[in-house]
Amino acid sequence: MSRHTRSTRRWIVAGVAAGLPLALLAPQAGAQPPAAPAAPTVDTARHGTTTDLPKVPVMVGSGGAVSSVDRDASQVGIDVLAHGGNAADAAVATAAALGVTEPYSAGIGGGGFLVYYDAASKKVSTIDGRETAPATFTDRAFIDPATGQPYAFATAVNSGLSVGVPGTPALWDKALRDFGTLSLNDALKPAEKLAAKGFVVDKTFSDQTAANATRFKTFPETARVFLRDGAAPPVGSTFTNPDMATAYRTLRTQGVKSLYAGSLGRAVVAEAQAPHTDGTSVPAGQITMADLGAYRALAKDPIHSQYKGYDVYGMPVPSSGGIAVAEILNLMTAYEQRTGMSTADVDEVQYLHRFSEASATAFADRNRYVGDVAGVPVGELVDPGFAAERACFFDPAAAQPRPIAPGVPDGDYTSCPTTTVAERQPNDGQSTTHLTVADRWGNVAAYTLTIEQTGGSGITVPGYGFLLNNELTDFNFTPTQGAAPDPNLPGPSKRPRSSMSPTIILDDGAPFLAVGSPGGATIITSVSQTILGYLDRDLSLVNAIASPRLSSRNGASEPAEPALLASPVAAGLRALGHTLSDGGEIGAVTAIRSFGEGRFEAAAETTRRGGGSAMVVSPAP
Repeated sequence: MSRHTRSTRRWIVAGVAAGLPLALLAPQAGAQPPAAPAAPTVDTARHGTTTDLPKVPVMVGSGGAVSSVDRDASQVGIDVLAHGGNAADAAVATAAALGVTEPYSAGIGGGGFLVYYDAASKKVSTIDGRETAPATFTDRAFIDPATGQPYAFATAVNSGLSVGVPGTPALWDKALRDFGTLSLNDALKPAEKLAAKGFVVDKTFSDQTAANATRFKTFPETARVFLRDGAAPPVGSTFTNPDMATAYRTLRTQGVKSLYAGSLGRAVVAEAQAPHTDGTSVPAGQITMADLGAYRALAKDPIHSQYKGYDVYGMPVPSSGGIAVAEILNLMTAYEQRTGMSTADVDEVQYLHRFSEASATAFADRNRYVGDVAGVPVGELVDPGFAAERACFFDPAAAQPRPIAPGVPDGDYTSCPTTTVAERQPNDGQSTTHLTVADRWGNVAAYTLTIEQTGGSGITVPGYGFLLNNELTDFNFTPTQGAAPDPNLPGPSKRPRSSMSPTIILDDGAPFLAVGSPGGATIITSVSQTILGYLDRDLSLVNAIASPRLSSRNGASEPAEPALLASPVAAGLRALGHTLSDGGEIGAVTAIRSFGEGRFEAAAETTRRGGGSAMVVSPAP
């Protein structure tokens, strides 16, 4: 059975299970996508096709698709597609809406990465909108000069020192200019309206606010904007943020220069430089207007690898995601070659054993070699020969001792190498959001954006209602690689390493699958596990997303979700030497499967973060 046949069968089976007629699910030979309208428009009222539908994790149909964690945000993207916008337009509009409804994970004060397939050129491109350190930042930025010791992580994240130059607005502007058809003015109108009129508070938003309430109260502006009478807004209430509406109105009418050279930027600088640590020794932020003026969102070539005939495209440095996902997939292939057993044919214990070994190995190499520095051996790290060498120590009957030492990507992969010394593992943040968009002309966007941990730095910009990131704490405070150079130490105008892994997969040059997730360093494992579940484990796309997750990142223990820990599989993994720990909820994946000819399956989480929201412009009846 061909890959196209297998995937089409999955789509049809899912549709039949949902009560959809086979005639509407079967691909129609020779069908052409509809012609583009002369000029797209944005209607900030909800598009009637999906207004009355509940939040659902999977939807099939035509005309374009959006998948995100939030129904209001997905609806904004669907409205843009329905009124003639393309995938870039919808991605920016959806991201801006997520800044309203998921303000603790994303927004104007953060950054992100976009991977984009352009149907006209048939090329995959990326935009790096990662936050940057100020020009005055040094490798001792997080070292207390009075003690010579690093500042406490929990204190540093709540300071202006943790705030990087925001990259999200610059990415939005560049994405629209390079690929879109809407102006920034039009693309931000729905988010402004959503912030002004409000959205219905769900359990996730209320719980996240409650978990941060004590922290938010230390910042008067944050408490004023996000707390209601000193507490989290109740589920079912309407949450408005008129200050954020002002921020969007400023951006859309004055352009991104309002942030990088204007009044909005001056407000960011003043708040980041203000003392915010209640008398602790952490100094104020170092961002200046010159740092804002120097910022650029950067077009970069994607990381390209292959997996079982598919072309896999991910984000390059300073993200480690594209490299690590490629290495994990390469290692899974190498394990198949060493054992003579395919990933599709082994049992669940052996599959997760392989996945754990692959992800731990990839993280060892990521930590040693990947950062915003010159000379990252990208080509070697994603080379199947390097993976084959790294697979030398794979044992189907036993886990390798943790931490696994990094490999030597030197281009000489003729024999098993001598092992090197493993070093300390770094910290990674957890809070992010991801959206996936595809349009009727074949353009596809996979976009992950963040403000770092839940609630970012906790600092809200007065009068503008958005939180500033704490992204600079993604740098390693002190060296983690022993005598070897640490590629992720702070530095002037440097971008901290990220695990964000927006991924687009092509089949014979055509869009096949787009996927991504939030979750800090668990992003890499969530995205990889979803891809493997769909391609190798014969799971439907929504079930590949919903499957219990394991996130082996080369630490002393391997975080796993409760459903996995409660299953017999956990005992099998422990018998192989894996040390499992409770990782709670891991990730929140969204994905879109493209079938060509304007037809899609959008999929999202069934339960994580309260379940995601998958939509298409024209659902199959």
